[in-house]
Amino acid sequence: MGGMMGHAAMAVTAVRYLRSAGAAEPTAHGVAATGQEALVPLPPPALRAVREDERPPPDPAEFRRVLGHFASGVTVVTAPAAEPGAGPAGFACQSFTSLSLEPPLVAFMVARTSTTWPRIARAGVFCVNVLGAGQRELCRAFAVSGARCADKFAGVAYVPSAATGSPLLDGVPAWIDSTIHAVHTGGDHLVVVGRVEALGTDEAATRPGPLLFHRGSFGTFTPLQG
Repeated sequence: MGGMMGHAAMAVTAVRYLRSAGAAEPTAHGVAATGQEALVPLPPPALRAVREDERPPPDPAEFRRVLGHFASGVTVVTAPAAEPGAGPAGFACQSFTSLSLEPPLVAFMVARTSTTWPRIARAGVFCVNVLGAGQRELCRAFAVSGARCADKFAGVAYVPSAATGSPLLDGVPAWIDSTIHAVHTGGDHLVVVGRVEALGTDEAATRPGPLLFHRGSFGTFTPLQG
């Protein structure tokens, strides 16, 4: 019962954030699990011309191209149904990272325009499914958006995760089960911090290696010799 109440508190916090973000951006300090922080709109950025002695901001296309040289793993972030009659939620995510050992925290980044994030926020919990080398098509299935979102779990085998009941996808090398701990703004994305409640690996699934993403393409990992 205590765990369920904790999940409910996380859900209330996330929903409170969503409601406020619809009209104004929260403070730079984000929304902690207690939900006690005041949500004060940030002032609009000052608009001015770039002086001749200033460097203009990076072009978004160039920003994406250069950052694409940083290889990343690939995950699918899932959450259980937040209300009766609704299905589970999930989306493909490269922007995942470990954050803290004490307490155990992880984080993922999600676009503020995401239609899946509000469903995860309402659930108050999530499971990060780390994908293996042979799960490229699984990643693509969860990368769809818009009207096709309802079909993401069609034909996908999963079981409820140990602590939160989020979908634990079949055959993933590793999984991290978490409750929403805090939400921070980061430009056009949100930084979602989760407190790890349970985690584990499937040693058989780890043997082919991880699924990687680099410069717009999927790949695998080969250890260097010597």
